[in-house]
Amino acid sequence: MKLLEFLKAILIGIVEGITEWLPISSTGHMILVDEFVKLKVSEEFLSLFLVVIQLGAILAVPVFFFDKLNPWSKKKSESEKRATWSLFGKVIVGVLPAAVLGLLLDDFLDAHLMNYIVVAAALIVYGVLFIVIEKKRKGRDFRVESVDDLSYKDALIIGAYQVLSLVPGTSRSGSTILGGMLHGVSRTAAAEFSFFMAIPIMLGASGLKVLKFILAGFTASGLEIGLLLVGIAVSFIVSLLTIRFLMDFVKRHDFRPFGIYRIALGALVLVYFLIKSFV
Repeated sequence: MKLLEFLKAILIGIVEGITEWLPISSTGHMILVDEFVKLKVSEEFLSLFLVVIQLGAILAVPVFFFDKLNPWSKKKSESEKRATWSLFGKVIVGVLPAAVLGLLLDDFLDAHLMNYIVVAAALIVYGVLFIVIEKKRKGRDFRVESVDDLSYKDALIIGAYQVLSLVPGTSRSGSTILGGMLHGVSRTAAAEFSFFMAIPIMLGASGLKVLKFILAGFTASGLEIGLLLVGIAVSFIVSLLTIRFLMDFVKRHDFRPFGIYRIALGALVLVYFLIKSFV
């Protein structure tokens, strides 16, 4: 039985590692996974597990982009090092809107928006937006091609779009990439900046969830801790592969396939749970 639970944790880690970075909503997929693959843990720990395994996913970003994010690299000139520090500053500016509203609205969003109707609607709406925006931008040049060329104003505007990802089913990468493209930022630059902004946002979300878990007096068993560590490790490995795939993909393709996938997934979620409610 313990082996089965660890296999479930591995599967959930794989889903997290893939969907956290692709603009297809990790929340929508987690709802479906939880419907069919239920960990035999307390409800409180499951809530913790689904958020904290994001730590594995987020650790993949500084590992994958280590040279780009390392301001002390001997390979960089002084101007390149200053540009790296400047990038850190832009990331901080970018995360401020979502960080502030996330702290203020965390409990409200969980209580009122974490349901299949909201998730399905967000999946479909953003799927349509991906298709429409890509069609509108076809053949047009982007104002900003590299993440290093982003201004602080660009960072703040993209960060404002990230606020939309507080709605379950939206996708953090989806909202920031769409926002960046609407603002004239290339897919590659928008995707990279989305990954960088995710580091403090996801670390904060995981830390907040752990703090609430501890303050509420909940405890985890040895098995539960083991499941969490496995989920984190798997999501880290899969995230490295997913980030590499997405960065290669955006150099040659647009996001319309993800838009089509989102619409199909949203329809599936909606139909499945509507049927279930009547059966």
